[in-house]
This record gives sequence, C-alpha cells and structure tokens, in this order.
Amino acid sequence: MKTENQMIDFVKSLGVLPLFYHQDANVCVEVVKALYQAGVRCVEFTNRGAAAFENFKIILENRKQYYPDLILAIGTIHTQQDAQKYIDAGADFLISPFFDQAVADTAYLHKKLWIPGCMTPTEIHIAEAAGCHLVKLFPGNVLGPGFVTAIKPLFPNMHFLVTGGVDTSKENLEAWFKAGVIGVGMGSKLITTAILDSKNYELIEKETSKLLSLVSSLK
Repeated sequence: MKTENQMIDFVKSLGVLPLFYHQDANVCVEVVKALYQAGVRCVEFTNRGAAAFENFKIILENRKQYYPDLILAIGTIHTQQDAQKYIDAGADFLISPFFDQAVADTAYLHKKLWIPGCMTPTEIHIAEAAGCHLVKLFPGNVLGPGFVTAIKPLFPNMHFLVTGGVDTSKENLEAWFKAGVIGVGMGSKLITTAILDSKNYELIEKETSKLLSLVSSLK
C-alpha cells in the first residue's frame, strides 16, 4: 500500500485523473478498460448515483483480475459513512467536493489519502491545518488559472489538483500547469455523455492517449 506522500507523487507523475460515473456496470468496466489501455494508471469513480457502490465493487474485482497496478479512487465522498464504506470495499484513496472533518478523520485513521475540494484561501488553510497536502480546486472553470497563480505563494507546501470545466485543449491545459497545478481531473470533457451513450470505447482510448501525450509535454 502506498503512503499518502507516495500517492501524491504518483498522482503528480500522471498529471491526469480521469473521472466518471455510470449506472451500468458493464459500461463502467469497459470505460476503465479503455482508460487503462490508453495508459491511465489512476481512475476516479464518482459516488454520484444509486449504483455507485455496487459498480465500484465490480470495478475493484475486475481490477484485481486484469489491472493490478491500477489505482482506484472514489470521488464525491460526502460523509464519514461513505468514506468508511468505500475504504472497507478497497478504495485506494478518497476525494470530496468540500472539506469535512469527519471524512478527514476517517481517512487519517485508515492511513488513506483524502483530497478535499476547496474554493477559497480559507478552505485551503483549514485543509492544510487538518494535515492535507493535496487539495482539489473546484470548480476550475469558475476559479481559473489566475487563482492558482495568486494563492500558491500563500501555500508553498500545498499541492493542487484542479477539476470542473477543465478541457482537453492545449491552451487550457498549458494555462493550468503553468499556474502550478500538479494535475487535472477530467470528467465530461473527456468521457462525454455522447461517447458513453454510443459506447464508443475505442474513442475514449484514442482521446485519452492523445491527452496523456499532451499533458506529458506540458508538465
């Protein structure tokens, strides 16, 4: 099991964290397969639907059989109960859209990386005081790269991941990495509703491979 710092370094080395949810377990398995074949080694499955927990367990079982080196994070963790449930299931780390002390405590007790979502300097300060070394800036399309540039001097020991509205264009990605984020979370801009509806997994693999190459050139 990776330590928290090792997990942060791992996320930093990748630069891209694909994230998605789907109610169909077969679709979930195929999306993860396409991402893995494109070169992804860390995926966030979001806790955003009634089938989330059962589908996450299916993804974990599939990982055990086919992708033992794939890191699986669970996102949109709102409560201590959710945190405990997914840790018990086998999640490698947790992500939330906001800071919650009970979730922070649960992750700490189990020595799991937890990435809280933050939108203000005050929230980042609270997360840092609670022992967090990596936070998610969310929503990215509201904050903008200029926000990262402005706050980085205030938090020299904090790492930043940005999600929400980040797109796959070179201009957008270059702006975020120049501002100082260690990675970008890519959801519907990469794994679009249209692609999921058409079950075009080859396109997911193709677009993800292009994205990984682009990010590698920008980091």
